[in-house]
Amino acid sequence: MKKLLMLCIGLASSCYILAQDLSDALRYSMDEIQGTARFRAMSGAFGALGGDMSGININPAGSAIFNNSYGSVTIGFSTRNNDIDYFNGLTSSSDSNFDLNQLGATFVFVNRDENSPWKKFTLSAAYDKSADFDDDWVARGVNPNNTIANYFLLNAEGKRLDEISALSGETLSQAYSEIGSLYGYGHQQAFLGYEGFIIDPVDNTDENTGYTSNIDLNGTDFDQEYVYSSSGYNGKLAFNFATSYNNKLYLGLNLNTHFINYDRTTIFNESNSNTNSTVTNVGFDNDLKTTGSGFSFQLGGIAKITEEFRVGLSYNSPTWYRISEETTQLLATTRIENGSNVNQIINPNVINIFPEYKLRTPSKLTGSLAYVFGKQGLLSFDYSIKDYSNAKFRPTSDSYFASLNREVSNTLDTSNSYRIGGEYRYKQLSFRGGYRFEESPYKDDNFYGDLTGYSLGLGYNFGNLNLDIAFSQAERDINHQLYTTGLTDSASIQSKFTDVILTLGFRI
Repeated sequence: MKKLLMLCIGLASSCYILAQDLSDALRYSMDEIQGTARFRAMSGAFGALGGDMSGININPAGSAIFNNSYGSVTIGFSTRNNDIDYFNGLTSSSDSNFDLNQLGATFVFVNRDENSPWKKFTLSAAYDKSADFDDDWVARGVNPNNTIANYFLLNAEGKRLDEISALSGETLSQAYSEIGSLYGYGHQQAFLGYEGFIIDPVDNTDENTGYTSNIDLNGTDFDQEYVYSSSGYNGKLAFNFATSYNNKLYLGLNLNTHFINYDRTTIFNESNSNTNSTVTNVGFDNDLKTTGSGFSFQLGGIAKITEEFRVGLSYNSPTWYRISEETTQLLATTRIENGSNVNQIINPNVINIFPEYKLRTPSKLTGSLAYVFGKQGLLSFDYSIKDYSNAKFRPTSDSYFASLNREVSNTLDTSNSYRIGGEYRYKQLSFRGGYRFEESPYKDDNFYGDLTGYSLGLGYNFGNLNLDIAFSQAERDINHQLYTTGLTDSASIQSKFTDVILTLGFRI
């Protein structure tokens, strides 16, 4: 009868089994086209230029700048260096990968009717990596006054004991799975803390809703280690149509499909020697696997004010994602019992499969200027604006998502980005450089700092074939919060991103 009652309650509460947070909105809203070597060498300042396969991702009108059908393939070697500070415990890490950054082609069709002002149109298809999620680092330090016990305690407060503990005859795996299905992720966290002896009920009754910690909350010097490892990418496949009007006005449309693959593992270890703590060691492992797909569109135009001076304007719609997530967890504790150490391992060996949810990322508007010095070179400038507070989890009628959307709106802000690039040509050689600056998406940029970067590159034109290489480097400071509740302390991370990109371009 009790299980039947729990099932009925669980069906009525199914919307609460979600585990998304603000970081998901930010992760999938930020895009940084890896792009061709020419695009990267000029820091992506291509909104008024076109004539580059990755430039089409900034302004879809850019494909109509091509005079001939064209294709390119790009590979890149990327390195991320992190310097981590956690309560004056200093560590560093480096992670590198080699990958396909871009692949695409544009087909140019010339209008044979010389009297028509529509001189040509183009069809294109291109793949670009929008974001690289590969990252590995370790934070170590002695936390003076906060413990992982607060995470489990706050997740348990207000929840009935019979909702966070195993029923008679249930295994830990069965209980963990059923609690997740009926009550949700927060109840599972409380279950782990209870079964791991980190927390105890005030009263050992089903109706109890108050809990105490077996780790001294007033203790000091909690020795903590947090291991973070993530992998995956966000990719975009763009189908483009563009046209040229009197070779003065260029208009374009992109229809984009997006796909997400993201895996993350965190391993947390804590030890303490406080007199009033009966639990002295905690190990807490979490794995997340995310897959998703989405759709967006882009509209853009480029106008030649004079033969040398160009302006561009483009609009990136929101991306409408459908995202699925899976998680697994493990908790290990050591407690002192009758003068001896007792090890406890809670390994449910259960995969939490969460219901698919929807995320709408913010739109972006880009204005661009460019000046072309004939065949000698060019200068280009892009300005973009993106309001991250407009990101929305859906359905908005869900109370959890409504609360999360309020947090997004109150925490995130409008971000402006500036990119400037230049190119100088000498015979078949091209020398390139660029600079970019992107504001923090947070209202408080102490959480997530501004990004600054520069780039350099070379290109050689063989006629029907060109070879380009670029070097780019960018820096950003991030405060990574360990958990969303309880142990909310942050590791300060200074990240430096270095890329070497090689592109082979060819006429078709």
